[in-house]
Amino acid sequence: MGTAVVVIVVAGVLASVVAALVWLRRRLLIVSVVGRSMEPTLRPGDRVLARRVPLAAIRRGDVVVVVAPVRATTDSTRLETGAPALLIKRAYAVPGDPVPVDRVPILRREPEPVVPADRLVVLGDNPPVSYDSRECGYITGQGVLGVVIRPRLPSR
Repeated sequence: MGTAVVVIVVAGVLASVVAALVWLRRRLLIVSVVGRSMEPTLRPGDRVLARRVPLAAIRRGDVVVVVAPVRATTDSTRLETGAPALLIKRAYAVPGDPVPVDRVPILRREPEPVVPADRLVVLGDNPPVSYDSRECGYITGQGVLGVVIRPRLPSR
């Protein structure tokens, strides 16, 4: 009878650990930095931890992880699972902010004077080498994956 209790307790602990890991995997993601667009904040080879959040949770100035538009090539990152390319950028304008046409001239052709509810403007900290909203325009709400909560994770 004592062995059966131990087995049940161990099975319960293992099930709890697995459930916690699954929950964390759905809430967090680790992204490796490939390009130089966020220097000096982030450098190539850095790994960052991001919390998955909806667009509504993004604040101006947050460092965000977004799905890379199709044209992104050299300034992109990959999830460690080999998923599609991602970009790490700074949120420059969030829904409701004035459209920053001075920094992002491509948005001059947009009819609205404010960033639409389902869009985000992102810029890299190192503009000369950054593929960001200056070239691709708005990032859609579906393209937002999360906010960086811990830059520069320790190397493996």
